[in-house]
Amino acid sequence: MPAKHLKWIYLILLSLVWGSSFILIKKGLIGLTPLQLGSFRIIFASVFLILIGFKSLLKLTRKQWKIITLTGIIGSFFPVYLFAFAETEIDSAVASILNATTPLMTLLFGVVFFRIIFTQNKAIGVTLGLLGALGLIFSGAQVNPDQNYLYSGLVIIAAACYAVNVNIIKRYMGNISALGIAAGNFLVLLVPALLVLYYTGFSFQGISEDKELSLALFYVLILGIVGTGIALIIFNRLIQISDPVFSSSVTYIIPVVGLAWGILDGEEFSILQLLSTFVILLGVLMVNRNRNLYNRTKKQTV
Repeated sequence: MPAKHLKWIYLILLSLVWGSSFILIKKGLIGLTPLQLGSFRIIFASVFLILIGFKSLLKLTRKQWKIITLTGIIGSFFPVYLFAFAETEIDSAVASILNATTPLMTLLFGVVFFRIIFTQNKAIGVTLGLLGALGLIFSGAQVNPDQNYLYSGLVIIAAACYAVNVNIIKRYMGNISALGIAAGNFLVLLVPALLVLYYTGFSFQGISEDKELSLALFYVLILGIVGTGIALIIFNRLIQISDPVFSSSVTYIIPVVGLAWGILDGEEFSILQLLSTFVILLGVLMVNRNRNLYNRTKKQTV
């Protein structure tokens, strides 16, 4: 199948999977702490990816391992824990919508570090998106006064981590297989995740008798294998066959899916929040115009 068609299939699949991840995090936090949830998510994803990607790991060079370690820490380790902590205070739907700032962050980091041209339309798009994010945060605080919306900042930081990661993968890792990148990332993260889990004092005794904990682990198992492991392979491949801004625009559909799950789970969502969501997506739309800009810029700077 031509790459121009395949990238849209990948985009839709990722949007559905990652859009559902926020409600899984919310459900997992019922029986686990944020550190435990993040650690189990990494551990489950690591075991899965190492098993299916073992041969890909053997092909990696020492130089490639250095960049894989960096992208693993920036693009997976920190965001996993940041989202878990964020959803202890804010709704899953809000977290999924704020995650839509990733393309805006991708462009900003691309301009600063990767010589992507910053046009007037893109500047307007970034401004709109960030204003929409602020509107969503403030309106959410009014709808849910019992929630601490300062935790929304953790989602913004996670989005920034994703943005840096997208640019690095596109710029320096085009010759590494998508499976090799994903398996390498999580092989690097397995030991740190185990150490964090040990630090939390988690005990495996009595899991089968604790239905709340068992169900939480089941949600995180799905989150780790499908929402992290399989999705990361697809995402890395999407980056390689498209460009950073198109790849990060997976966040167009993620808020819709996340919002639907949140409403089904009884989360409150106001008209002002919906308007803010529209402003964010409008900003992302403007930023995502002329997607081949990255490739033209790269040719000009070689």
